Amino acid sequence: METPAKIFACRQSELLGNAIADHFGIEVGKINFSSYSDGEFQPSFEESVRGARIFIIGSTHPSSENLMEMLLMLDAAKRASARHITAVMPYFGWARQDRKDKPRVPIGAKLIAKLLESAGATRIITMDLHADQIQGFFEKPVDHLFASTIFIPYINALKLSNLTIASPDMGGSKRAYAYSKFLSSDVVICYKQREKANTISHMELIGNVVGKNVILVDDMVDTAGTLTKAANLMKERGALSVRAVCTHALLSGNAYDEIENSKLEELIVTDSIPPKIIHRRVKVLSCAPLFAEVMKNVHYNQSISSKFIM
Repeated sequence: METPAKIFACRQSELLGNAIADHFGIEVGKINFSSYSDGEFQPSFEESVRGARIFIIGSTHPSSENLMEMLLMLDAAKRASARHITAVMPYFGWARQDRKDKPRVPIGAKLIAKLLESAGATRIITMDLHADQIQGFFEKPVDHLFASTIFIPYINALKLSNLTIASPDMGGSKRAYAYSKFLSSDVVICYKQREKANTISHMELIGNVVGKNVILVDDMVDTAGTLTKAANLMKERGALSVRAVCTHALLSGNAYDEIENSKLEELIVTDSIPPKIIHRRVKVLSCAPLFAEVMKNVHYNQSISSKFIM
């Protein structure tokens, strides 16, 4: 007997979950949430999942309740005798804590990996991890997708001449080179020094952008400080235009003000995290077709290697 597939969505990713289910060709499963007056909540599957392959969709961006909701739903599925339980996490939160960068700090990404597996996840599907080595924190299979499959067609459609790909920091140089390979473009890199998290003391440009149409690439945009500072610097150095593609739009603090007051012509993001507001310079591309296709191939034991183009 064929194992049925069922899709459920955490509340923080409800819109994306519905879109993924539409592309997959099934309806989103029913979940009921009951809450206590102190803020504690309990999810309940309102249909049988016994023997099924279930996909639980939920990004784990702040607040920490989003992570807790994913963990509780995984545990509920495990205790309800689901056969395969896949945590579909378009944005894998806490990923910036992927190593000890100073004494007496946690490795948060490793802790999250252990929690997900302990809760019942038998597979993880995610997109553009902050650090590739996070895949090694898991003992279960991890399908690490790349948003370049979404962004590159969009960039090609812009038909920009003298295209140059840029990384806003040294850590993103590998990603920038991968994009440049597919787009046959030059690469420039920004070098930054931080006073503390989210605060840049100095930034310098490595490379020439005079007369170039520049596209910055990064895995996430949080306060947008680095991105806008890099865009302003490139315009000062003679760039014709500066755009940015960032997979995960956290856009916290004064991010929207930073974007509005910057030289960025356009910020292109995915809906891995639901946008807080609609902004004239922020273009949102859906990752639902990508996840739906990969989930369908996983369910039918078909190859997904074509989705790893970087």
